[in-house]
Amino acid sequence: MKTITRNYITNILSKENPPCGSIKPGETVVFETYDCFTNQFLPEEATFENVVRKPGNPATGPLYVEGAMPGDMLKIKILDIEMGPVGIVMLGPGSGSEKEEFPCKVLKRVPVKDGFALYNEKLRIPVKPMIGVIGVAPEGDGVSTITPMDHGGNMDCTQIRKGVTLYLPVFVEGALLSMGDFHGVMGDGEVEDCGLEIEGRATVLVEVVRNRNCVPYPMIETEDRLITIASRESVEEAWRAATRQMFDFIKEKAGMDSEDAGMLLTMAGDLAICQTVNPMKTVRMEFPRYITQSYGFDSISAE
Repeated sequence: MKTITRNYITNILSKENPPCGSIKPGETVVFETYDCFTNQFLPEEATFENVVRKPGNPATGPLYVEGAMPGDMLKIKILDIEMGPVGIVMLGPGSGSEKEEFPCKVLKRVPVKDGFALYNEKLRIPVKPMIGVIGVAPEGDGVSTITPMDHGGNMDCTQIRKGVTLYLPVFVEGALLSMGDFHGVMGDGEVEDCGLEIEGRATVLVEVVRNRNCVPYPMIETEDRLITIASRESVEEAWRAATRQMFDFIKEKAGMDSEDAGMLLTMAGDLAICQTVNPMKTVRMEFPRYITQSYGFDSISAE
């Protein structure tokens, strides 16, 4: 099993980034990551004022996947997400729904132990580790790891967690997969700029889906749901895009007619806001797999 250490990080997902390693489809690989602050605030003496800050959201990679070509998809099964012992929560004037309440940056170090974030002596929060940044190189210019788009990136989707399968479209040869910005726990919407930002290790199984089955945007399979993810300049645009993606997907892949697709979406589809604080806002549409299975469609990667 190959390990990609955090000696290899980038702040831009780009086809110009030299790969730090390569794998064959079907191999398992471990990505070691910094937190979104490059671990700068883990020392007790570190403050926002006395640290020379590095660019945010370092992503470990990129990894070259042999045989992955434009028009394919990466199929990434998330086998495990391990976390470091301390996470960081930060508030400040830069972004967040209540940013005017915090004229100065405020940070808190939160120990993580035995499946809980130990917020204070009164409160233990169950952890739900997730991957905030995961993406491939886009077709054109490089994109900051702060920004999500159809290549993935900083989607901050709470459903990108252990046990799910994430699909990402491939835009360049080898795909060039990178990831980082793990969260120990985060609410949908990421309304105050960050979750519990934490270093970690993700173990993933990477396969390649050839182009006849592919979609040009990120999707997730959970135990019981199919999920489309869209990032756009506004939440309004993002929810419309995520919904349209699912509408088109269940028509084309599950063979539904337009009337069934629309009626079943409004009865059983669930919209959720992933994040509202990045340059592009991200929304997901979740749809039950038992419905698509009743139409004879089970998996995104099915032949």
